[in-house]
Amino acid sequence: MSDQPEDGEAASRCGYVAVVGAPNAGKSTLVNGLVGAKVAIVSPKVQTTRTRVLGITVEGASQLILVDTPGIFAPRRRLDRAMVAAAWDGALDADRIVLIVDAAARRVGEETLAIVDRLKEAGREALLALNKIDETPRDRLLDISARLNARMDFTHTFMISALTGDGVGDLRGHLARAVPEGPWLYPEDELSDMPMRLLAAELTREQVFQKLHQELPYAITVETEDWEAFEDGSVRIAQVVYVQRDSQKAIVLGKGGRMIKAIGSQARAQIGAALDQTVHLKIHVKVRPNWVDDPERYSPWGLDPNA
Repeated sequence: MSDQPEDGEAASRCGYVAVVGAPNAGKSTLVNGLVGAKVAIVSPKVQTTRTRVLGITVEGASQLILVDTPGIFAPRRRLDRAMVAAAWDGALDADRIVLIVDAAARRVGEETLAIVDRLKEAGREALLALNKIDETPRDRLLDISARLNARMDFTHTFMISALTGDGVGDLRGHLARAVPEGPWLYPEDELSDMPMRLLAAELTREQVFQKLHQELPYAITVETEDWEAFEDGSVRIAQVVYVQRDSQKAIVLGKGGRMIKAIGSQARAQIGAALDQTVHLKIHVKVRPNWVDDPERYSPWGLDPNA
């Protein structure tokens, strides 16, 4: 645990900050930017974050524990319901809530408006972060801000670009001042509480999404089956990519195994960078029909299959 400020220094602060929004609003990119390191996967596909990810950052005397939640949308499948339930649990339990909105979208979607209404009904204060200001005219930003603040009285409104970092420092500084006084809950150098096995699986899943997001939108999951550390500091990781049909397995493998080799190469680099270790990665692809209905698949993500 980090030393707390001594007499004459600013009192230590610590709090949970939930980042909520519709799918693909930029939540994971913002959390990674606030932390200064990758703790959540980022993909052009919506609904890629499946569990609550805790990213941890220090700003002055404040420790911010950032909860990157799954996108909130109208759930249809069992996995959808579990993801949305996790998102609302993360939001309503937090000390502060940031609603992030994709300002570059053609319009403010019904999912975003539904989130605003539920926050208002729950009596929760929130601040508004309009994202992608680098792609949005100023008059549109002001219009979106006015309309959303008319629907709910946000405590503050920030204009940001989670991708470029524009405005993110101002947001982090505000949150550092807004969280309650109290001792830090994590060591100063800790960036996430996500287990390394799960982080490694998520980084591999990110590569699958990036390379195959049109062919396999949500039919896959990745699990780390084995993890062996060696005396030279390297680590050997064995993972399984689960798909639902043989035709999907063929897509992941690619002709002559080229696709899974490309996925593995990129995933190995990402995992190695996250661990600061040499990584030996072995990935198998297996068919498991209806894995989305298997309660055991939900436990690594901390999701409730009965939500």
